[in-house]
Amino acid sequence: MELSERRKRILRTVVESYIATAEPIGSKAIAEQTGLTCSSATIRNELAALEKLGLLEQPHTSSGRIPTAAGYRFYVNELMEQHKLSMQETQTINSQLHLKMQELDRVIDQAGRMVSQLTNYPAFAMTDRREKATIIRFDLLMVDKNSFIIVVMTNLNVVKNKLVKLPVDVNEPQLQLLNTLLNTSFVGKTAEELNPELMRMAEKAAGSAYGLISLVVSFAIEVLEDAGRSSVHTAGANRILEHSEYQDVDKAHELLSYLDHDGELAQLSGAMGDSDTKILIGPENVSDALKDTSVVMASYDIGEGMRGVIGVVGPTRMDYAKVTARLNYFAESLSKMFGKGETEQLPGRKSTPALQPPQPDSDSKE
Repeated sequence: MELSERRKRILRTVVESYIATAEPIGSKAIAEQTGLTCSSATIRNELAALEKLGLLEQPHTSSGRIPTAAGYRFYVNELMEQHKLSMQETQTINSQLHLKMQELDRVIDQAGRMVSQLTNYPAFAMTDRREKATIIRFDLLMVDKNSFIIVVMTNLNVVKNKLVKLPVDVNEPQLQLLNTLLNTSFVGKTAEELNPELMRMAEKAAGSAYGLISLVVSFAIEVLEDAGRSSVHTAGANRILEHSEYQDVDKAHELLSYLDHDGELAQLSGAMGDSDTKILIGPENVSDALKDTSVVMASYDIGEGMRGVIGVVGPTRMDYAKVTARLNYFAESLSKMFGKGETEQLPGRKSTPALQPPQPDSDSKE
């Protein structure tokens, strides 16, 4: 459907006025809000034409017009301008996400402590992403002539912003051009894919423009790397000293050092693959620090593209059946807590009929 520029301005005004006030709007108010120099009679004729096209309607004979569903659709497809997040909006989103992640971390940390207590082994709990973090949108917000705010949104519901101060002036048209270029060339890419694209851009962009592009993309890479990083919690590391296999100081020290490095523990989640439960015995482990040790892990579903892994580390003579049953129970409970598997069996996991919460045994020490 093709509309003249005047009809587009009138339709946009009617839609945005109704969104703001929930009241019909008349020709006089439209003339004031659009700045059109034509008469009220001309505007009334245009309103009648838009009504015939099915874009507007008149609730009552003497009232103004309001949009129809078709009018909203035309507005969304043709007239709606891209909304730029304000600094306050980005701070609000960041604050809410931070609170949510704090709550998640608290639950995961508590689960790790409970597993360590029940098994008498060091335990770890971590969250991991099922999908790679990518950028879905850039926004550049002008602050003054030599500063602006970078807003980066990812597919993992992470929004980050950064205030940038420049030694040179920058104007709104430059930022708009840069914003368009970023959203054309750098969205949908992972942190690993952004650098090659930035190198290709160096051949096309002028020096000052490339400097700004590089600045924004470098921040985006930081955001993606942080968004995709695993969160690891450990508990009860000193419990390993209660087992005879680790009375040797050097052997115990090597394992305790391993458990103290979140980055190395995070690599264990890669061994899970698509399994719900994984048992790694001695040399099957990826690290030399675990060559005389067994690791039992179970995965749980957090939702929103995230999963978690909970596990224990102990001697190869651990009671695998008992430990596995307890970890599976915890994993299933965590999945339910995060809103998954409330009414149906988790795919691929064999449940224990009428599984009861595990209780610590009087002889739980190995």
